[in-house]
Amino acid sequence: MDEEINKENQEPEEAAQNVAEEAAAEAGSKRETRAEKKARKHAAEEENEKLRQELGETKDKYIRLMAEFDNYRRRTAKERLELIDTAGKGILEGFLPVVDDCERALEMLRKSEAGEAAIEGTEIIYNKLVAYLKSKGLNKMENVIGSEFNTDFHEAVAQFPAQDPAMKNKVIDVVQQGYMLGEKVVRFAKVVVGI
Repeated sequence: MDEEINKENQEPEEAAQNVAEEAAAEAGSKRETRAEKKARKHAAEEENEKLRQELGETKDKYIRLMAEFDNYRRRTAKERLELIDTAGKGILEGFLPVVDDCERALEMLRKSEAGEAAIEGTEIIYNKLVAYLKSKGLNKMENVIGSEFNTDFHEAVAQFPAQDPAMKNKVIDVVQQGYMLGEKVVRFAKVVVGI
């Protein structure tokens, strides 16, 4: 009987110990769960930060691509307008020798004993040709004589000592007239420059 009482006394002690061990094991597993939660939270934060960085990089690439496309669109639109403006440049350049010949013919007719009818007829043809070229945007360079020599518009074919010191590095005479199509030089004015 003593043994039975000891067994009975032991059983509650063992039961209490078992309960305590189970509670400790459960608490330990809760600690692991908290550690796991922290690890998962940390991993999620790292993943979130990584995704934010990727989003920022993608956004930056998108903005740069859009800016590049916008620049491309503007550049092609500008090139298209320039192409339209200068589409007939070659044809208009072909008329320049004809204009030069008309000017020389008028000069020769005025110096010779040609009749007024010949001079008037040639002037009509010349004026119509010049009016047509102007309507297409081709203009004669104006006020060349006396202006400062500028390599953007003039081509020096000769240099001549200037009688007036104010005419140094200025255009003294025009050998061949220059023309512009809009803002672009089609033919440089061939000039004599004072030195």
